[in-house]
Amino acid sequence: MPIAAVNGLNLYFERAGEGAPLLFISGTGGDLRVKPNQFDGPFAKAFDMISYDQRGLGRSDKPDVRYSMADYADDAAALMTSQGWDSAHVVGVSFGGMVAQELALRHPGRVRRLVLACTSPGGAGGASFAFHEIEHLKGEARAKHLTPISDTRRDAAWAQANPDAYAAIIAMSSTDPFEGEPGRAEGAHRQLEARADHDTWDRLDQIGVPTLVAGGRYDGIALPATLEKLAGRIPGAELRFYEGGHLFMIQDRSAVREMIAFLQA
Repeated sequence: MPIAAVNGLNLYFERAGEGAPLLFISGTGGDLRVKPNQFDGPFAKAFDMISYDQRGLGRSDKPDVRYSMADYADDAAALMTSQGWDSAHVVGVSFGGMVAQELALRHPGRVRRLVLACTSPGGAGGASFAFHEIEHLKGEARAKHLTPISDTRRDAAWAQANPDAYAAIIAMSSTDPFEGEPGRAEGAHRQLEARADHDTWDRLDQIGVPTLVAGGRYDGIALPATLEKLAGRIPGAELRFYEGGHLFMIQDRSAVREMIAFLQA
């Protein structure tokens, strides 16, 4: 099992593909055991890609102490170093986009080109949906609450008109095959704590690498207006919207294709 010892903990990671180095940082609750994942898509065919379970998640260590966004960024930089990478392209999705912002700010020489997907700057620039406020919701109740937020087209009228599709979404979103695993709940809670504290707004003008900000037009988690503010704060950043909600990278096939083209430019 590929494990990197970084910053006093063990991070589980995977690596695949050939080409320029790409670090893919996943979102809230990201666990590489859940399939399909980023290694089943086009990124691993276009780059030498590393992705990993962040601290508190999956097969990585889950110390039950408070985490900071700086910790997550330093973990990413240390993982790169452990694999012999001085620098890499970086794709950060949702929570991973928050980590990617911190990585670009704390370790600017490590990032070549940057993609920030369905994420937010926090602070005065606006935060993504407050997951820490619904931490008490589990299983089906959580899925039913989040479905019309994740994609604002999936409102009550849509659910009534598309009962089979709605039931399938709820069933898929309700399942956690690793529920009850030691440290899983504690690690997830610690991630949400760090997420709630995320704020790069006043520092975004220090990001000096080519940056693409991307999101879904119907995303109620990372709002389009917030993405506009994020892109407007980063010098020279491009902003693109796609047909989808928070999962726009799956819903609109042109999204990942254009991200790859941006990174390879």
